[in-house]
Amino acid sequence: MKRKQFISSTVLTLGSLALLGKSSYGFNKNGERRSKIPAYLKTGDTIGITSPAGYISAEDCKDAVTTLQSWGYKIKIGSSIGKKYFALGGTDEERLADLQNMLDDDSLSAIMCARGGYGLIRIIDKLNLKKFSRKPKWIIGFSDVTILHSHINRNFSIATIHSKMCNSFPIATNAEPIQTETIDSIRKCLGGEKMSYTFSANSNNKTGKVSAELVGGNLKTLESLSGTASDIITANKILFTEDTGEYLYSIDRMFWNLKRTGKLSQLAGLIIGGFKIKPDDAGEEFGKTLQEIVLEKVSEYNYPVCFDFPVGHQKNNFAVKCGVMHQLNVTANSVTLNSLA
Repeated sequence: MKRKQFISSTVLTLGSLALLGKSSYGFNKNGERRSKIPAYLKTGDTIGITSPAGYISAEDCKDAVTTLQSWGYKIKIGSSIGKKYFALGGTDEERLADLQNMLDDDSLSAIMCARGGYGLIRIIDKLNLKKFSRKPKWIIGFSDVTILHSHINRNFSIATIHSKMCNSFPIATNAEPIQTETIDSIRKCLGGEKMSYTFSANSNNKTGKVSAELVGGNLKTLESLSGTASDIITANKILFTEDTGEYLYSIDRMFWNLKRTGKLSQLAGLIIGGFKIKPDDAGEEFGKTLQEIVLEKVSEYNYPVCFDFPVGHQKNNFAVKCGVMHQLNVTANSVTLNSLA
């Protein structure tokens, strides 16, 4: 064998061995690394509760703690719970230290963020996720926690749970059936059940059936991550979005951001969740509906699109597994999303 051929062969062999060293993640049909799924929880496992964003009191976490304990889990309350620095759950240093401790704590099987609001962007670049990536645990939350979902998915390909948080757990005696169902969906996710959601079709839906990894979260938060180390990767994935308190023109701008950054061009599918839209100011009407805004941006693409998925800043905010393979089936009469793990 010639020296050049030998060197080339050696490099290829070493590269293959390096790749095999990461094979526990697996690869999808497109040759992309498939997310690693943390161990599902069993009775007696411990869930940590921390507040890396907005302030929340220990009292406001009580209903969540009671519910999680009723499922058979132990609870560890983080040091950020009850701390307050203006609107934040403690100073940046305090929130960072609490979240970092929980990420590194081998006794925890999951971490539930107590609430959203604002604050994770201030500490995300200071987190050390090396130990977490070697022995991952479930990260639970939504809204501002979209930063964690996107950052972890992009950089470590580890599955997380997008769901309600402690401030959304209702008092059991006053809970509406839909609230009970959404909270119970967290239990099912943590316990390893394959989730399945079916709901009525919207007349604006684009039909189709695909299987791909599910990613997404709060649209405004995703927009703020563009061009950063936490920017979401959407190619060959099913993207879901939701938002609250935004004007239609602002939603339009955010979807233009998704389009202009190429995040819509290679999707497998698009899911539009709940959008609480801020009414236009008198004389400043935008002139397009949410559905028109979205369909305008995806008109040239041929993948399924559905509206009114039960996820977002609303009572029917069901838990979904980010980074996990799902099958999305949009027909003329219904929409079904099934997790495949």
